[in-house]
Amino acid sequence: MSKVIIIGGGAAGMMAGVFAARNHHEVHILEKNEKLGKKVFITGKGRCNVTNACDTEELFPAMMSNPKFLYSSFYSFTPQDVMEFFEKAGVPLKVERGNRVFPQSDHSSDIIRALERELKKAGAKIHLHTAVQEIVKKPVTDSANTLESEATLTESGSDAGKGRKGKKSPDIPQEKITGVILTDGTFMEGDAVIVATGGFSYQSTGSTGDGYRFARELGLKVTDIAPSLVPLKTKEDYIPKLQGLSLKNTGLTIKNGKKVLYEDFGEMMFTHFGVTGPMILSASAHIGAKLAKAPNGELSAYLDLKPALTKEQLDARILREFEAGPNKQFKNVIGVLFPSSLTPVMIELGGIPAEKKIHDISREERQHFIDLIKAFPFTITGMGEFKEAIITRGGVSVKEINPGTMESKKISGLYFAGEVLDLDAVTGGYNLQIAWSTAYLAAQAIQ
Repeated sequence: MSKVIIIGGGAAGMMAGVFAARNHHEVHILEKNEKLGKKVFITGKGRCNVTNACDTEELFPAMMSNPKFLYSSFYSFTPQDVMEFFEKAGVPLKVERGNRVFPQSDHSSDIIRALERELKKAGAKIHLHTAVQEIVKKPVTDSANTLESEATLTESGSDAGKGRKGKKSPDIPQEKITGVILTDGTFMEGDAVIVATGGFSYQSTGSTGDGYRFARELGLKVTDIAPSLVPLKTKEDYIPKLQGLSLKNTGLTIKNGKKVLYEDFGEMMFTHFGVTGPMILSASAHIGAKLAKAPNGELSAYLDLKPALTKEQLDARILREFEAGPNKQFKNVIGVLFPSSLTPVMIELGGIPAEKKIHDISREERQHFIDLIKAFPFTITGMGEFKEAIITRGGVSVKEINPGTMESKKISGLYFAGEVLDLDAVTGGYNLQIAWSTAYLAAQAIQ
């Protein structure tokens, strides 16, 4: 039995705590907030998109960073395993569009309460209002390290008989964890530490980048971080006029010049500064780095407002409306095609005067208007900030971590799980699956 200290009581921290405690370790979860799961509480608009009910191999295309690193994690604790865990913990689940899994109650608090119950049942100890200042390590004793190194050399057959006894192998950790120092100066001894501090997004929930600092102080590499799954800022003055308008079943294309960077279909919403919604958030994960490198820092985007219709079918639909009211003004006929707040903007951009009689509209004018419907334009000028980001792109480099155990390659007994790592995905329950799977693997690896 080991004494396991888990820093952070979010999704990864709680799940790691459950399985470490079930394995009969002495588990202490240190959470600096007044309660566990503050970020879990607000995920999925408060409903908690627990996972995605896809086959395990279908998880990898949804990963934006280091998908191969997650092979052992995902196959050790699959989406089906996650669903079974919560069903057994007393949370009935449902699967919605896109295989998104939610509690039947639509309350994220049910997920948190289930994890708390399982932690208590397994005997884990929870310390609220408890912040960590430093993770403490010490060198591995020379004798133990020498014996391990000699064993490695003997097994490999390299340097046999060359008088190199005691040479340290770079593949064997030279240091090990001894515990943590809390912000009040207290030293808490531990055999293993799991860093599950989250990223740098939604900082009000406690994700303030502590894990990155711990990693750097311990000599581990941390990649550059950036907000991901964020709203997008736009250039045009007609976008704020559409603030609050949500569109479903809409096509999206983002281009850099003539090169298509991203295409998707789904839901989006206009805001006072740009666009947001599931389709837009996923797009942000794909285009973040490309936007920074684009000419003038801008990308062109287009919405297909009627993706179910070809241009020919749309033309036929519009002609039917025109034939039903040939003496009506354009503004009084075209409104049936769009939500009321969108119609004035479409007229503004469409090039046909609002008062023009239907029978005076030329075929060329009609075709130009159809082109607008199939490619409603706007310019992306920026990404939302960390305070708006659902997740963080970047983090503790996975090159520092053993993918089969989540343990540091350099420091024995040091584990990482969840968003603190350089791992992220698109929307749809995939990011929580990363948290659950990496936490499970870390907990199971501790001896």
